[in-house]
Amino acid sequence: MELLAPAGSMEKLKAAVIFGADAVYLSGKEYGLRAFSDNFSLEEMAEALDFAHAHQVKVYVTVNIYARNRDLQGLPDYLRSLCRLQPDALIVTDPGVFLLAREIALEGPWLPVPLHISTQANTTNHQAVRFWRSQGAERVVLARELSWQEIREIHQKEPEMELEAFVHGAMCMSYSGRCLLSNYLTGRDANQGACAQACRWNYQLMEEKRPGQFFPVLEDRRGSYIFNSKDMCLLQSLPLLDEAGVCSLKIEGRMKSAHYVATITKVYREALDAYEKDPASWRLQEHWVREICRISHREYTTGFFLGQDFQDAGINLRSNEDGKSHDFVGLVLDYDEDTGRALIQQRNRFLAGEDLEFVPPSGPNFLAKAKDLRTEAGEKVDSAPHPQQRLTISLDRRVSPWTLVRRA
Repeated sequence: MELLAPAGSMEKLKAAVIFGADAVYLSGKEYGLRAFSDNFSLEEMAEALDFAHAHQVKVYVTVNIYARNRDLQGLPDYLRSLCRLQPDALIVTDPGVFLLAREIALEGPWLPVPLHISTQANTTNHQAVRFWRSQGAERVVLARELSWQEIREIHQKEPEMELEAFVHGAMCMSYSGRCLLSNYLTGRDANQGACAQACRWNYQLMEEKRPGQFFPVLEDRRGSYIFNSKDMCLLQSLPLLDEAGVCSLKIEGRMKSAHYVATITKVYREALDAYEKDPASWRLQEHWVREICRISHREYTTGFFLGQDFQDAGINLRSNEDGKSHDFVGLVLDYDEDTGRALIQQRNRFLAGEDLEFVPPSGPNFLAKAKDLRTEAGEKVDSAPHPQQRLTISLDRRVSPWTLVRRA
């Protein structure tokens, strides 16, 4: 199974690649559904493709808005520009955009670019998958509302179609993200890439004849979810995902931090490698649970994956790390073996002598103190207060570039 990670910026793309993704998905400055992530100009996209392909990692580009007539004017030229760059696939939603992309992908002089169908298309049954296959799509990103049994049935009836599923991150309100709430409350259209994530605000219900009396909005075993209050996590369900025929495991989070992308990607990489090495004896490991609980998150849930009877049951992923601070304070840029000093770029303030945890791209984490903290020029300091400041610390063991540094 492929591990597919989000890339909302160049730094996040590099973090995903270095921490173990098989593929990344990103958007240009236009026509994608995460308008408030940094996203990529065409020049940056070319750089991203070069970096990812040099590491044997695929790049999928989202063109997944629901287009209005006004959006279509510049779309053909944009699609041609993307095809010249030769990404590994385009992710589309709108049938009109799909039709244009299919025509342009085949017109050359470039090699044909595969087309993937976004989760925004709300594909929930095998006939819909059959339709997209008949139109030339190579992959469908399935709706989050499906159970693993439904996915398995789709795979059995359409075995030639690649099936991708979200396994971790925020779950959109409404059918796989076709949300009107953001537009209604803020004027920011989620289907045009400007989602305000209004479904994650705190709400109370007030009846008009009882002003000032507020009632919490709750969920019960029979109710459908209206507001997104939990994060999906299918880490413990890798065997079921495999049995269902899912070929690509997708992590949500183009608007999350590089720290988030790196940490979650590393955990799923380790878990997936362990599963593929020995599926029969695979078990969820406690240190994986600790890691995903150290990242900022809401309560984890399996969503609809285990079926309607389990959708409000949460998920038994608890750790004594829950609620503790593990702030991302720096990123290792280099290590000088002659001096035994690590060069770190500051991301949050930390102190000389403070206990730090180092999270390398592969292998176990380790603890060390911020000993002999100095500026890059060699001046000894008591703290690292300045954003992006470059400092060195004395470190008794070699550490690789891109190692995350966080408060222990």
